[in-house]
Amino acid sequence: MSHWDLAYCAQHPFIDRKQRQRGGLALTGPTAVALVHAIVLVASIALRAQGPPPSVPPGPAQPIPYSHKQHVALGLQCRFCHVNPDAGKLMTYPPAPLCMSCHQTIAADRPSIRKLAALTASGKPIPWVRVYEVPDYVFWQHGTHLDAGVGCTECHGPVAERDVIALETNVNKMLGCVTCHDKRQAFTDCTACHDPRH
Repeated sequence: MSHWDLAYCAQHPFIDRKQRQRGGLALTGPTAVALVHAIVLVASIALRAQGPPPSVPPGPAQPIPYSHKQHVALGLQCRFCHVNPDAGKLMTYPPAPLCMSCHQTIAADRPSIRKLAALTASGKPIPWVRVYEVPDYVFWQHGTHLDAGVGCTECHGPVAERDVIALETNVNKMLGCVTCHDKRQAFTDCTACHDPRH
């Protein structure tokens, strides 16, 4: 055993005396337990990192099933269905007659399309359940963000890959907004979003 090894062992009482004499290290007591726990924790984290990505949270039940994935694959663009009149706060939902312009002949025998046809005949809008919503005290508009080149997926996630829309980002929270504004070096003064507008 070298002089350095003896000095190291003398400074570290957790090394067993017999191991000191043999020139090796042996952990005992609480130190050994802590080391085992640390190894198990690191292994657990490594295994989780190699596992499948976390699943998308479930979306709310909608009155009519709608697959963005299926409709985008057919060539529909976001703004065909989601019109933003006057650069307003909301991207509107498509009116039932717009949906029926295709579904008078496509899948017209399905129960969901029959329900859509009944809503169209009644003149009532489809009662979609909103997934992304900012609080009323926040002044926010889609138009401003679209003009700045912000794409739909930046706020709403990979909608074109989804059969069901769920809340996948934190865009409806202040942290999500500020993080994006910082990334784009956009204005983040409080009054930009919280100043009362009439």
